[in-house]
This record gives sequence, structure tokens and C-alpha cells, in this order.
Amino acid sequence: MLWVSHMIRIRDDKDRQAFGELFDHFAPRVKGFLMRSGADPSLAEECAQDVMAALWHKAHQFDPARASVATWIFTIARNRKIDILRRQRRPEPEDLTWGPEAEPDQEDVLNLQQESKILGAALAELPESQRELIEKAYFGDLTHSEIAAETGLPLGTIKSRIRLALERLRHVMK
Repeated sequence: MLWVSHMIRIRDDKDRQAFGELFDHFAPRVKGFLMRSGADPSLAEECAQDVMAALWHKAHQFDPARASVATWIFTIARNRKIDILRRQRRPEPEDLTWGPEAEPDQEDVLNLQQESKILGAALAELPESQRELIEKAYFGDLTHSEIAAETGLPLGTIKSRIRLALERLRHVMK
């Protein structure tokens, strides 16, 4: 209950002392948890800092009826690590070739144009809440965590809406 009262003080009063005590207790544990799960020390440190910043900014989302403070913090840590690793593993663009490229086949061009029109229409028919998230994720190149930070929506809601939207788009594109 000690940590719950700290979270409440952070949520309600932006209590820096309560945050400092939570930070002192959990930051080293989060870093150790991340290192034991395979993260290198610098990644673990960066992630732990990010987790503690999220704790400060998202204290209003903590619900003691759903999880303990430790569970909530370590869930954030696990998700942050996944986001950082995904960002690091994005493939690098291939080397640009020099010189003129071969003209694409007209049939391929027409097929691509038709598929683009179908996809555009399908995107327009998505519910606004799903379309906005698809646009942020795929056209804005944001991670789910970045979208959550930008919109204030819970990460699970974002993932569910994107998954549902992609299912609808796959169905239309078949």
C-alpha cells in the first residue's frame, strides 16, 4: 500500500518527493530486470529512465484495482523495451542505385493504381478512431507507444484498434 499512496500523491499533487522515492526504489530494479531479459546496460538505462518518466506523466492511468504498482511499472518497462528494440531493428534503406531504372510494366502500374484506389476507399470507410491510428502508425511512422503518448489513449486500446482496422483492410484487399 506504500507505493499505491505514492502513486496517488504523484497523480493528485505531482508530489516530487513521492516520485523520488518511487524512482530510487524502482529504477534500479527496472534496469536489472531489463538487463536480465537480455538488454545491454545502456539500453536498460535508457529504458528505465523512459519508464520512470512515463510513471510521472501517466500516473493518472494507474488503477490499483487492476494491478500493483510494481506490476504496472514492470509492464511499462517490458513494453518500452519491445518498442525500443523494434525501432532499432528497422531495416536500413537499401543503397540507392545510380542511373536510370527500367520502366515499370504498364500492367503493374495499372494494378498498383487500382489497389491504391481500393485501399484509399477502404481507409476512408474505417471508423475515424481506427483510421487516425492507422495513419499515425503507417504514414506518420510512429510506434504504438509514441501514439499512446500523443493521443493519451491506453496502449492496449491503440493496439486493438489498429489490429481491427488492419483486419478490415485485409478483408477489402483480398
